[in-house]
Amino acid sequence: MPDGRLATRTRERHAAVQQLLSNGLTISAISKKLSLDRKTVRRFAHAHEIDELLTTTRTAGPTLLSEHETYLRERFAAGCTDAARLTARSPNAATAAAPEPSAGSWHHFAPNAERRTRPAPPPAPSPRQVTGWLTSRPDRLTDANSRRLAEILERSPALTVLREHVRGFAEIMVERRGLELLGWMSDVDATGSPALRSFTAGLRRDLDAVAAGLTLEHNSGPVEGHVNRIKMLKRQMYGRANLDLLRKRVLHLE
Repeated sequence: MPDGRLATRTRERHAAVQQLLSNGLTISAISKKLSLDRKTVRRFAHAHEIDELLTTTRTAGPTLLSEHETYLRERFAAGCTDAARLTARSPNAATAAAPEPSAGSWHHFAPNAERRTRPAPPPAPSPRQVTGWLTSRPDRLTDANSRRLAEILERSPALTVLREHVRGFAEIMVERRGLELLGWMSDVDATGSPALRSFTAGLRRDLDAVAAGLTLEHNSGPVEGHVNRIKMLKRQMYGRANLDLLRKRVLHLE
């Protein structure tokens, strides 16, 4: 009988499901109580014996390679660990090799320590990471991030178009080319994503102010700075002094 953590967990779940069934709970109630899928609970409920759940395909019967097991084990012990060479028919071999096996039947003979495993693929980047790569300056991306972004753009034409639109707006904003804003917005309306089209719709509500902000050197930064400073003074003095002291502090700093 199989042993290990999986077998132990299977036994515990089977016992729990059977106990709850005997208490009169339904499949749905057991599913909620044990945080298991209803199909999983139903499979445990229909299995009256634990052996029905622990039986695997490896112990169910002979495999495609069963009659060639001795030959394959000898070749493998001799150092031939390549599945293609082991299963290739050789006219000089004393015993003909087996037909092309499946991956599962071959792994039945290869020891766990000798099995060749493929390296795990790198984890997929999160939407937050991809957004950061798209909105960052290209010269500030690392080589690894640049390669991963290029691979993503090769698979997604829509993201490629989005990247061009984002870079176009960044150039307008950094280089103060506000006169090109209308052309950029028209391009977005024609080929842009729904999110960017919604962004341009918001820009049109106050287009003159946006164009001026992207063209002129003047801005409301100093005004916002003064407002922030006054609010800071007000919070510092809240409940400690009256308006006269607040007035003196503000005027003194001026």
